[in-house]
Amino acid sequence: MKNSMWMRMSPVTRLATGLGGAAAVAVLAAACSSGGASSSSTGAAASSPASGAAASGSSGATVITTATSSAGTVLTDGSGRAVYLWVKDTGDTSNCTGACAGAWPPVTTTGTVTASGGASASDLSTITRSDGSKQVTYDGHPLYYFSGDSGPGMASGQGSDGFGAKWWLVSPSGSDVTASVSTLTAAGGPAPASTGSSASHSAGGSWS
Repeated sequence: MKNSMWMRMSPVTRLATGLGGAAAVAVLAAACSSGGASSSSTGAAASSPASGAAASGSSGATVITTATSSAGTVLTDGSGRAVYLWVKDTGDTSNCTGACAGAWPPVTTTGTVTASGGASASDLSTITRSDGSKQVTYDGHPLYYFSGDSGPGMASGQGSDGFGAKWWLVSPSGSDVTASVSTLTAAGGPAPASTGSSASHSAGGSWS
């Protein structure tokens, strides 16, 4: 029956009917394709925050290790930069803030603190400073860098009396190292060229 009706249509009518069907198929195919692309894009966007969170969660760790000097073994951070204690600190409380903290930046961490070399993991801890940052302590001593050290291996802050009290390098036992030291040697590495300690001591004294 359908065949006989089709045959009775004029050629123009049959052509129009065929084109209409093809157009409907094209519209349907486009709709399916658009829906698939939208779904894929949504999936990619949803996965982005997860990967970002994973990356940020793996950073922020701090390592305290050791280096050798003319006065024996002393503590450094993981890059070989000297760390100091300040005799003006009481217990595990830092008294170095403001301009003092600008000259003697606290050793802080946003993640875990681990020991390496001759450093003792059981002596490591953190305190919370007034600005909310976590400062690393060793055997109860808050640790600091010296802004005058040009890089790893330098100890030009040793013996300074900046801000009214002495700054000393720290031994693995947690005691202050009071002997004269200007450079440190990391395990397997040469000591950097000395820049002289007299200039740094006078600079430290000018901050008191």
